[in-house]
Amino acid sequence: MTATDTDLICAIATPPGEGGIGVIRLSGPSAKRVAQSLISVEMKPRRAHYCQFTAEEEVLDDGLVLWFPAPHSFTGEDVVELQGHGGPVVQNEIIQVLCRHGARLARPGEFSERAFLNGKIDLVQAEAIADLISAKSRAAAKAAMSSFQGVFSAQVTALEDQLLGLRVAIEAAIDFPDEDIEILEQARVGDTLDVLITSTSALLVQAEQGRKLAQGITVALVGKPNVGKSSILNMLAGEDAAIVTDVPGTTRDLLKVDISVDGMPLQLVDTAGLRETQDTVEMIGVQRAREQMQRADHVILVVTAADVVANEAGFLANEDFEALLQRLALEAVPELGEVSAVNIHLLVNKVDLIDSKLRGSHPWPATYVSAKTGEGLAALTKKLVQLGSGGIEDTVFTARLRHVHALEKTRELLVQAKRGISSGIGAELVAEDCRMAHQVLGQIVGTVSPDDLLGEIFSSFCIGK
Repeated sequence: MTATDTDLICAIATPPGEGGIGVIRLSGPSAKRVAQSLISVEMKPRRAHYCQFTAEEEVLDDGLVLWFPAPHSFTGEDVVELQGHGGPVVQNEIIQVLCRHGARLARPGEFSERAFLNGKIDLVQAEAIADLISAKSRAAAKAAMSSFQGVFSAQVTALEDQLLGLRVAIEAAIDFPDEDIEILEQARVGDTLDVLITSTSALLVQAEQGRKLAQGITVALVGKPNVGKSSILNMLAGEDAAIVTDVPGTTRDLLKVDISVDGMPLQLVDTAGLRETQDTVEMIGVQRAREQMQRADHVILVVTAADVVANEAGFLANEDFEALLQRLALEAVPELGEVSAVNIHLLVNKVDLIDSKLRGSHPWPATYVSAKTGEGLAALTKKLVQLGSGGIEDTVFTARLRHVHALEKTRELLVQAKRGISSGIGAELVAEDCRMAHQVLGQIVGTVSPDDLLGEIFSSFCIGK
């Protein structure tokens, strides 16, 4: 840690606003000395003391004070917690007094950053703290706690250890350049790579499930103008989040609404109607809609019941769903090309405007709703739960998008190394692929952590954490 990192830092660790209890946290070499200037009792390690908090003989508050000597604290430094009343004015006065005595306000996430730098937690565990705080369901909280306890980290570390052993075997082959291929074969490097690729792929699946559970999924509503995308968004959000009119092109930009469906966090994105237009503003909205389709976890293609009926008798047609979806998708979004029902989900709106006889049984896995009457809302909600859950009921730990990307890159490099073994390109190039894979894998838990990566991770934390 640098000299600036050993400064005494302070922050309010409880949420903003009024509350019964407010916690102020200090961390740094002089934490006890500075805290002692506000209280009259002599603090003992890990003991709660009731006392008054005073400054210049004025009583600011009263409550409990706890001292955690280094290295047995969250940050690994001396830590003091002042637990008083949760009034913003009182807490800010105490913070000002602490700063006058030599402390400074902590940066967002600086307490967790110091815990990481002092070896108390790794990066995955640090991120799990934020996931635990922001968990929207019991399943998400349970998975975040598993990550904080090191379940995800242990699997990554196990892969690192295997990869390190593999690199040792390959480096041995490099020392004997005339026999490198033979040595690689004797060391069963190819077999080890197969095991590592399989293990990385399995961990990647779990990490993707953990990402969905912690951060939710993004669902984009796309389609032609006036098919009811904004009305559907309002129906799901339970409020008039989007402006709805009969004028085509009302939605000009992306509108994002966070909802929770059966405890699963989802972000719904209403998009501009996809059509050819000469309106400059609408053209930008259409372009953003197309870009959102590429970024979203799932795309819901919204069409009207009249659109479906027009396609060869609609509900009465007995054609293949993939063929119908392909035609409807191309009508709404010509540049989509080949469409798969795995990625594009068909939502038929305005079923209240067609004959009830056409709303009977049908062979297609589409969802049928009426944003006007609310018909089909339960079916749509069930569909969103299916899209969001996708195997997360068995999720063991939470993860982040950066973890998923790192595992994807690790697997890609390991596959490349395996191809190198098969083609006999030489141990040096195989070793380089494995070295890069090891480096990328290490970024997950922080054994390899560029400064800009640390800054990005901890800046998203709350001040007192």
